[in-house]
This record gives sequence, C-alpha cells and structure tokens, in this order.
Amino acid sequence: MTPSWHAEHTPDSPAIIMGSTGETVTYAELEDRSGRLAGALSSRGVAGGGHIAILMENSRPFLEVAWAAQRSGLHYTAINTHLRPAEVQYVLDDCGASALVTSQRLAGLVTELDLSRIRTRVSAGGELPGFERYEEVLARQAPGLLASQREGREMLYSSGTTGRPKGVRKPLPGTVFGDPSAAPVQVARGMSALGFGSAAVYLSPAPLYHSAPLVYSMSMHRLGATVVVMEQFEPRQCLELIERHQVTHAQFVPTMFIRMLRLPADERERYDTSSLTLALHAAAPCPVTVKRQMLDWWGPRTSSPAIPPSRTSP
Repeated sequence: MTPSWHAEHTPDSPAIIMGSTGETVTYAELEDRSGRLAGALSSRGVAGGGHIAILMENSRPFLEVAWAAQRSGLHYTAINTHLRPAEVQYVLDDCGASALVTSQRLAGLVTELDLSRIRTRVSAGGELPGFERYEEVLARQAPGLLASQREGREMLYSSGTTGRPKGVRKPLPGTVFGDPSAAPVQVARGMSALGFGSAAVYLSPAPLYHSAPLVYSMSMHRLGATVVVMEQFEPRQCLELIERHQVTHAQFVPTMFIRMLRLPADERERYDTSSLTLALHAAAPCPVTVKRQMLDWWGPRTSSPAIPPSRTSP
C-alpha cells in the first residue's frame, strides 16, 4: 500500500488536485517527484532516522515533500504557519530538523528564524535567500528511487494553547516502505472500512499541517484515491469543488459546517452534492443544531451512488 503501486498500475490517475488552480499531480508524477526529492535529501545527508520540517501553505509540493520523507524513513514535522517566529523556532530546535522546506509566501516568518543548524534548506515556491529552489533540486536529481526505502512517520505538534507546542514523537516503523505491519499502512487499511478506495475522491479543506488532513490525505494515496486540496476554506468554493470533482468523501471541522449553513438557501441548493457518501467532522464538538441541519441538507441518503470496487493491491 504505497503510491508506487498506483504509479505503476494507474499512472495517469490524479493523486492531487489543487482546488483554486485545478493543478493536478498524477500518481506517476507524485512517484517521480517524491522519489527525486528523497534522493536529493539522501545526497545531502538527510537519511533514514533523520528529520525534516515542512513550513508551507497548502500547495502542490506539500504532499510531495511529505511522501519524500515517508519513503525515506524520516520523521517529518509539518509546522503551523500561524505560529509566531519564537514558536516556530522552538519547534525546529525541539524536533531537531536538519532540513526545512518552506515557500516565499512565508518569507516574513522565515527571515526571523535562526537556521544555522539546518543545513538543507529548500524553497518550494519562489526564491528565498539561502534556500535552494525546489524545482531546481528535483531537476538536478536523477530519476529513480532510493535503493532502500523505509517507512517514515509524522511528528506533529500541539497548538501550544497551554504553553509551548508539544511534539508527539511516534516511533519510526523501521520496516520496508509499504510493509503491511507498518502503522501508517494499518491506518490506511482501516479507512477502507469507511468506503475509501481507489475510486474515492477525498476533499481536504483544512491546513495540511494539522494531523487529520495530512494523515488522511496520505492514507488516500496509499489507497489510490484522488485528494482535492483546498488552499484555504471558502464555503462556496467548497460546494463548487464537491460538484465539479464528484467528491465522495470529505472531512470538516464544525466551523466549516456553520459557514456553509450561513450561505443563502438558494446558493446552498445551487450545487449538486449528491456524490458525497461520507462527511467526517472532528477537532471540536459539533453543536446538535448544526449537525441536524447538515443531516437535513446532506443526508442520510439511502440511494447514494455506490463507490466502484477499489483498484488497490491486496
């Protein structure tokens, strides 16, 4: 259960679709680009057991970078882009990252950081002084995969509302990339019970630095599904994307439900959301009145379109 299987068997299937731009990354491209970055990191000494930090807005490279770390046996820490410079500095120092991937959009934050202990620095969107350009790093790296691929693991931090952010350091699986016993593979297998599979289209409307959006999106790639990533949540665009891409699964926080429900009724009903078979919500309690309104609007649907059988490997 890795994107590699889908890159081989359904190379042209979309792995990532960006909500605002429609930019699409196929499974073949995800395999090639994450493989090239994994090789580039390894050549710079960021190898199995190491640590990489991702400080980036929702963008196409985000999941490519995460997969490069996942297949390299690395810990990877996605950092909240709304943290203050001192809080970001604390996370970088605490997790011990030796590589950082960021973007020009966060230049104001990055320039406030002490990066003297981070040797490998890559800008995945625009130029930053002291950073290599992401596309140039990929272009200079020969295609192909690492000789030995191992499962990595995310190490994410709390929001820091009761003090400094706290990192949850999960042990590295230490297994071959895609080994069925690895915890990330087990998570993806569990999601298949909810109807997720290669024919699913998953909408991710929240920042990828949060645990659920990141882990769910990467689990979808293990299953061969398409992940539609919103750069930021906007209620009308969310409904339009559900209709345009025939989204089957989505994950929200209750505030997103509230913002959609505040749209005029004629605007809400303008969009065809009948493709949805499952809407998850998490992160905060959902008020009963909001849940009831969403159920009245979106379901339950006993005649929901069936999801075709999964194309994923056994």
